[in-house]
Parts: sequence; structure tokens; C-alpha cells
Amino acid sequence: MSAKSPPSSDPAPSGLGEVFLEFVAIGASVKVSAVHAATGIEVSAVAPAKAARADLQRLILGKLKARLAREA
Repeated sequence: MSAKSPPSSDPAPSGLGEVFLEFVAIGASVKVSAVHAATGIEVSAVAPAKAARADLQRLILGKLKARLAREA
């Protein structure tokens, strides 16, 4: 069974504008997704469920920045 947290919005500490984050626990793992509100570009990653939420957020925002740079 998986536990899903409601999407949260990151208003801009990452300098990306509005970003929606979602954390879904799947057994001993967690899937983290980020959607850039202005472009609709989505990235995701899977990590251990024991990882700190701040670390997961930093990871996924870095991945989103890289994807946006490639798309530009």
C-alpha cells in the first residue's frame, strides 16, 4: 500500500517560480515528483523512504532546474 501526500506548492525559494511537489511512499521507497507550473514540465525520482524530506526536495528541484535548462 502506498501513502500519498497532497501536492504542495513551492512559491520560489528555488528561483524557479511556482513548483508543485508530490511525495508518494511506496514500501521502503518514496517517489518524489515536481511540476513546474509555468511550463508543465515534470521530473521525478525514487529514493529511500528514510531520506530527509529537505534532501529529497533539494534533489528534485536540482533535477527540475537541469531539465528546464535543457529545454530552454
